[in-house]
Amino acid sequence: MVNEDRLEYSLKGKAWNVYWLLLKTGRPMSVREVQRILHFSSPSVANHHLEQLGALELVKKQEVGGQYVLVGEVKIGVLRHYVKLGKLLFPRFFFYAVFSTIFYSAFILFLVQNLFLRENLFILFFGIIVCAIFWYEAYRVWSMRPF
Repeated sequence: MVNEDRLEYSLKGKAWNVYWLLLKTGRPMSVREVQRILHFSSPSVANHHLEQLGALELVKKQEVGGQYVLVGEVKIGVLRHYVKLGKLLFPRFFFYAVFSTIFYSAFILFLVQNLFLRENLFILFFGIIVCAIFWYEAYRVWSMRPF
């Protein structure tokens, strides 16, 4: 496998978009399909970037059909903050936000008898701040995705 520094340098711009597309779809794709989805000016642009990913040993061209399939996954750049579940990519903070919101809501609904006690007001505001931070971070990482 290629070292991380070379990958960080090589996976930029359109090559990064092609890699992200293959990772996101999780299936083999043809040059024309990549060109059409990413709105490249010609199939040769898509082919160039697919071959570049092939040189980095991240994709492989299938002998039958000529489609490109992802063979290596790397955790560089914004991908360090993502978790892949099947074909879906989620920011890691999304799970923290959901977890904290569910448990905070359950705490408020089931365990707090009087919201207006001083101790409960502190817990109320603290929980709101924690949930807001996680949701903000999840949104921020989500907005950094290539497309």
